[in-house]
Amino acid sequence: MSAFSPTTWKKHGASTKNVLAMDIQFNFLRDGAVFGFYLNCGGRSHVEVFQKEGARFSETDQINHFCLEVEDIDAAIAHIASMGVDVTAKKHACDDTYQAWLRDPNGVKIELFEYTGKSAQFTGGDRVADW
Repeated sequence: MSAFSPTTWKKHGASTKNVLAMDIQFNFLRDGAVFGFYLNCGGRSHVEVFQKEGARFSETDQINHFCLEVEDIDAAIAHIASMGVDVTAKKHACDDTYQAWLRDPNGVKIELFEYTGKSAQFTGGDRVADW
């Protein structure tokens, strides 16, 4: 897992809370094992961390994707599409958010998401990944 891995830090006597002053809000599970997690940055802000075997990044290729919260994902999708930009359909994600995806002109993936009343970002609880 990445440098943010709680397992790695615990080996060194530290925790995510101590090192970054952020609690783990919930974990993503695959085949019964944690492969990602959300760090709670306070308020409605979070950092997603995922393990990706074989991933190698150069100094010029640091971003896999970033997420932006929207209040009305249907309106956001309609607006983006009206500008001639390809955007995916709305999907209900395993963390109980709605999401859609597009790419910036350099190919960086942008995730749009809308929280729901059941979103794991607020309720916690591990979620089984469906991708």
